[in-house]
Amino acid sequence: MKKVIISDNQRGLLFRNGKFTRLLQPGKYYLLGDRHVEKLLLNQALCSGLCTLDALLANPEIAASASIVEVPDQQIALHFVDGKFSGALRAGKHAFWNVRQEHTYQFVDVSTPEVGPEVPAYIFSQLDSQWFSRVEVAQYQRARLYFDQKLVRLLEPGVYYFWNASVKVNADFVDTRLTQMNITGQELLTRDKVSLRISFVCSYRITDYVKVLTEIDNYAEQLHVTAQLALREYVGRHKLDEILENKEQISEYAVGRLREQSPALYLEIAGGGVKDVILPGEIRDIMNTVLVAEKRAQASVITRREEVASTRSLLNTARLMEESQTLYRLKELEYIERICANVGSIDLSGSGGLLAQLTELLRGKAS
Repeated sequence: MKKVIISDNQRGLLFRNGKFTRLLQPGKYYLLGDRHVEKLLLNQALCSGLCTLDALLANPEIAASASIVEVPDQQIALHFVDGKFSGALRAGKHAFWNVRQEHTYQFVDVSTPEVGPEVPAYIFSQLDSQWFSRVEVAQYQRARLYFDQKLVRLLEPGVYYFWNASVKVNADFVDTRLTQMNITGQELLTRDKVSLRISFVCSYRITDYVKVLTEIDNYAEQLHVTAQLALREYVGRHKLDEILENKEQISEYAVGRLREQSPALYLEIAGGGVKDVILPGEIRDIMNTVLVAEKRAQASVITRREEVASTRSLLNTARLMEESQTLYRLKELEYIERICANVGSIDLSGSGGLLAQLTELLRGKAS
């Protein structure tokens, strides 16, 4: 004999020789022979591992204690227990113990992935991700939505949910912010057959997020090629000196050509310009030599100009000193003062001593 206790939150299924015979309420039971009891919790689905759901529901006592729902194909049922969301049910028959809890169901058509407004959004935080797809579009993005690889519509910034059913859902994202394109080291040949490299940059944004995908094959590459051709066309028409003197004109020409082509690419060109003009090594050496020669010539001119000015100043000073003895004496005293300031000691030979010689010098009686 075997003793079995059924708790208050349980129900028991009695089997004899593997066949369900009756429902056991809470209490103590003694089993004899080939009898077996399967315990079921009241807060879980009514489901046995030893017999089918239909066999259980054929029992009038179980049927009276159960909440039964049949979900059709192409639908799911949102399951609520005492008004709180519990989970989702797929197509088929489901049963729950209706003893201490109230079970309600909301049917949802999933033949299309679109989630209708009748479905509360909070349930997706409690559902397993196998039931739905989540698409989150940032503020600086737009998303192209596809059902079975067919473009449906454009999604604005926000969070969207779609049912995972018979239709495959995909989304790809487009950046709406200003985008930068760089052309680095574009090698070009000038009109006078000088090879140089130009680095160019421009900024653009997409104006039609659907047509740029459905009507244009790789819009970024086409924009890149257009810029290359514009630079090549301008450089090929001008000599090296003209290009170096008018770098702004290269930018204006290239940006102008890009703006002419941008509507066909569904783009808007915000601006652009030449970053660098790189010359070949031998040309760069020649230009550096020319630059050094020019600077040396300028320095020579400045030096000669200063020499002329200095000579003219000396001539004017000499004329004034010749005309005025007082000015001449003042100049002598000025030079004596400079000598005394820069010489540590002075030795003078002759008679009369140092004081007498300085006195005679200052009086203009040089021996």
